[in-house]
Amino acid sequence: MYFCHHFPYLEILYIVRSTSISLYHLGSVHFSIHHRCFPSQGRVERISRIEAAGFGPVPDPFVPRVQIVVTIMGSYADAADESPVAPNALLTPYQMGQFSLSHRIVMAPLTRSRAIGHVPQPAAALYYAQRTTPGGLIISEATNISQTATGSVDSPGIYTEEHIEAWKPIVKAVHDKGGIFFCQLWHVGRVSHTAFQPNGSAPVSSVSERLEGEVILPNYERAPFSTPQALKTEEIPLILEDYRKAARNAIAAGFDGVEIHSAHGYLLDQFLKDGFNTRTDRYGGSLENRCRFPLEVVRAVAEEVGAKRTGIRLSVFQFHDSMKSSDPIGLGTYLCEHLNAASILYAHFVEPRMRAGQASIQTEENLHPFRKAFKGTFLVAGGYSREDGIKAIESGYADLVVYGRLFLANPDLPKRFALNAPLNPYDRSTFYNPNQVKGYTDYPFLNGHKLSPSL
Repeated sequence: MYFCHHFPYLEILYIVRSTSISLYHLGSVHFSIHHRCFPSQGRVERISRIEAAGFGPVPDPFVPRVQIVVTIMGSYADAADESPVAPNALLTPYQMGQFSLSHRIVMAPLTRSRAIGHVPQPAAALYYAQRTTPGGLIISEATNISQTATGSVDSPGIYTEEHIEAWKPIVKAVHDKGGIFFCQLWHVGRVSHTAFQPNGSAPVSSVSERLEGEVILPNYERAPFSTPQALKTEEIPLILEDYRKAARNAIAAGFDGVEIHSAHGYLLDQFLKDGFNTRTDRYGGSLENRCRFPLEVVRAVAEEVGAKRTGIRLSVFQFHDSMKSSDPIGLGTYLCEHLNAASILYAHFVEPRMRAGQASIQTEENLHPFRKAFKGTFLVAGGYSREDGIKAIESGYADLVVYGRLFLANPDLPKRFALNAPLNPYDRSTFYNPNQVKGYTDYPFLNGHKLSPSL
């Protein structure tokens, strides 16, 4: 075991491939650094000699273009509790368009209901920063593109100047730690109530069919979902403009890109699924017609902020909120072909085992057809463990793996996966409430650090 005598111990994160050495993530391997250290910047440059426990001397000297990313972790005493483990595929770098990712672990969009009055709060800066790693991709919680798009208590918006200004320090907190931050654009459609809508009007959808069940109102009382009004053909361009504006606002707030939420029974999904969309105009009936509006949204957003800053989330297998597709593979493949034509950055698919919402089921179906069809970066989500994620990357099934509840409860999830360390259990009772600390920013880090400066 080696230590740098002038600084607290250093944890290596990544070594960039060079002609002289090709190593991936080494976990918590401790190094003796024999040249210029820049711990305040989190990097070491132009190292003349380096020795790694278990690996022996590294060729000397490094070529100038090699950078070794390091971070200050704590005292010598902290090091005794952490042992290096074998590298795994989740911790390998990936080039996603213009974005250089240092690992394949993505933080999922997670509704947390802590944006009081739909305005993001300062505590969100700490929440997201805690879960940021240098070169790590984070997708924001679902963010309303307009008041009409809203259907849940204290979900954030991105449709006013106040929203933009509130998001700016949150995005900055992620960028200050070297993270990459995408904003998920959300329109709930019929999953709403008149209490959320402008002037108490009915929510909108593809058809006028009310969702069964209850919604929590702004006063925290429960009520049945409201019956939606079917969007008229001439009204759809107004929704497209809402998406354009929201995407533009997200970039103005500093986000690196946007993800279009077209999954889980929300507005765009309400057009895609033939088990629900019974329209007879150009936005219903055939596969082409049902996909028309979501694909118009994709093209509008890509035109506004750039295709290489645009992603989409899809759940074609799910029968979420009573909706179902009679041919999910045909639907997903058709969408992939047209997403390729739009040249967007990534497609984020939910596993078929999650088709009933939160419940995971056994199924032989998988995302292979869409992995094969889509030409951009392919993200997968839905009940993944550490081991499942490693297999998905090693086999080529996915480029990136998205983690939700595990990331919520383990702000240092990439580090825990690197060390194969135990995971904190999540507390479902704190998922959705206005408390700015409990179940939000108080999940422990390894070694008890609340705001870890690294993996």
